[in-house]
Amino acid sequence: MEKRPNQLIKEKSPYLLQHAYNPVDWHPWSGEAFEKAEKENKPIFLSIGYSTCHWCHVMERESFEDQAVAEILNQYYVAVKVDREERPDVDHIYMSVCQAMTGQGGWPLTVVMTPDKTPFFAGTYFPKISKWGRPGLVDILQAIHKQWMTNREDLIESGRQVAHAVRCNEAAVPAGALSTAMLDTAFRQLESDFDPVYGGFGGAPKFPLPHNLLFLLRYWYRTGRKSALSMVEKTLFSMHNGGIYDHLGFGFARYSTDAKWLVPHFEKMLYDNALLCYAFLEAYQATDNVLLSQVAEEILSYVLRDMTEGAGGFYSAQDADSEGVEGKFYVWTYEEILSVLGPEQGPVFAGFYGTAVQGNFEQGLNILNRIHNNLEEYAAKQGLSKEELQKTIAQGREKLFSVREKRIHPHKDDKILTAWNGLMIAALAKAGQVLDNPEYTEAAETALGFIWTRLRREDGRLLARFREGEAAYPAYLDDYAFLLWALLELYSATFAVKYIRQGMELSREMKRLFWDSQHGGFYFYGIDGEPLLSRPKEVYDGALPSGNSVAIWGLLKLARLTGDSETGELAEQSLAAFSGEVSRYPKAYSFYLLGLDYYLSPPRHIVIAGAAEEGTKAMLTALSRTYLPDTDILFNNSQLQDESGTALPLLNGKEALQGKATAYVCRDFACQAPVTDMNALLQSLED
Repeated sequence: MEKRPNQLIKEKSPYLLQHAYNPVDWHPWSGEAFEKAEKENKPIFLSIGYSTCHWCHVMERESFEDQAVAEILNQYYVAVKVDREERPDVDHIYMSVCQAMTGQGGWPLTVVMTPDKTPFFAGTYFPKISKWGRPGLVDILQAIHKQWMTNREDLIESGRQVAHAVRCNEAAVPAGALSTAMLDTAFRQLESDFDPVYGGFGGAPKFPLPHNLLFLLRYWYRTGRKSALSMVEKTLFSMHNGGIYDHLGFGFARYSTDAKWLVPHFEKMLYDNALLCYAFLEAYQATDNVLLSQVAEEILSYVLRDMTEGAGGFYSAQDADSEGVEGKFYVWTYEEILSVLGPEQGPVFAGFYGTAVQGNFEQGLNILNRIHNNLEEYAAKQGLSKEELQKTIAQGREKLFSVREKRIHPHKDDKILTAWNGLMIAALAKAGQVLDNPEYTEAAETALGFIWTRLRREDGRLLARFREGEAAYPAYLDDYAFLLWALLELYSATFAVKYIRQGMELSREMKRLFWDSQHGGFYFYGIDGEPLLSRPKEVYDGALPSGNSVAIWGLLKLARLTGDSETGELAEQSLAAFSGEVSRYPKAYSFYLLGLDYYLSPPRHIVIAGAAEEGTKAMLTALSRTYLPDTDILFNNSQLQDESGTALPLLNGKEALQGKATAYVCRDFACQAPVTDMNALLQSLED
């Protein structure tokens, strides 16, 4: 029988289009859907997910493609589908509802609510029929329908109570003191959660959470606590050695289902790879360990190869599933590896990557990993030099990657999100700066150009999503904050003052759209957004750092670079607004702590003055390779006449002396004597 499309067929979201031929009469989130529910006197069945979500696929196969389930939904409900990546505002609010009602959350998110959007039932994945101790969707739908017809007022009243509880949870917490005590507490909390065997924090499942590592690097820099740096190194190396890292095609999966990073949830997200790339780069600056920079470059190789749109924007994610099986694209039998690599190279490669005849995963399959093998030790066991083993591994990787490319690839979510692109642009610009690679900087600038030209309305309002020629949805706080981060990194990589000016423009617009003038801090969606159940103001870090935390850091940095007092006051008021909440459990707000650490550090900036020649380049390169999270680096290029001093007053009066590259190191509002010698510059950083 030919399938007929539902209302989702007109949408751009890959997730919604995946459901466009379900027998369920899905509607997108729209006024029409809620008017239909009101007119037909039916509750809303809301399902929220995203295109690369494994359990979303499972629930679709079991329930939403099932005729019997579809008949119940179509007869008794108005079914609404939401892509959480397009509408994070809707997702955020109803995820809070689910957590309030059940104590947990996740995707797919399942909510039943009144036509006026008041929720009275919430959960995540449900099987079609009750099993595994979980109620079945059919039973739930029938029970709710019965209650709706016979006991509606009680349902509605329970929904009102939930809505009230969610709004109360978002009420402002009294401000606390802005001091290093919060930094110390967060360090102790992370230290107590640290896994000394496999790195990371807590047990299974394990998420990368790179913002925790960025905080620990700053804590090490501030205090000299070697254990903070050790936790970072152990975690980064352990993740890279594990199966959560794609050793053939590069890039990280979203999380590990076990404690030792072996078995990933195979989907790859752009934001994870952007943030991890940034963390590897900062750790490289701190340690000068070249392996860390190599991993960062491999991540970028993956993103530029597989996740980049022709005009320079970055796609959102790759699925865990191919051919309906999770991880099928990535796993190998031992025999497959030997058949590709041959009897000599095959066993060496297979052994190095922890594979076995019986497999290390399901059904005799293997996930490539280096958890138990050190390069030098394994080479010695095989009677090979380190260089010989590296050559064997590199050749084997290329051969297996070539074979894997012929497999059916996982689905790619090719929508371009402003927020996630902001993170990737920041990582690329950081890489261009730290690794002195103009190709990364150029890719970052191209992507920014894509966002700036295709994801803004004529009035300058930023938009959140681009796909197939269409930009849509007024951008959220995360879009503005993450893009501000990207602009600041691009300034550090290029010293082009236009990025500072764009940052100031963006920050003013961010204040206009999102600022809470009563309590401080920024709301998640703008004054021009669709009014929802509540208007949340988030500072908690999940897989992504919160928009408020990134905004605080970005505004503080922008204020120090430009001397703009209003921008600095905005950041300080935001720090104060969330300080009470953060002080309750600081480790859950690690990116906020990055801003607090920067705020509490005495201002320090370094101006390199001179023409763009070898001397200035050598000084700028040396600074770029050095971990200086409390320091702002500027370049006064005498060959450029672009009124830089207007935007960056720190440059005023700082000129090259005697035609030589000259460094001005200033700390706590006082400048040292300028130096023209590289060694003197490096020595001044240690004073």
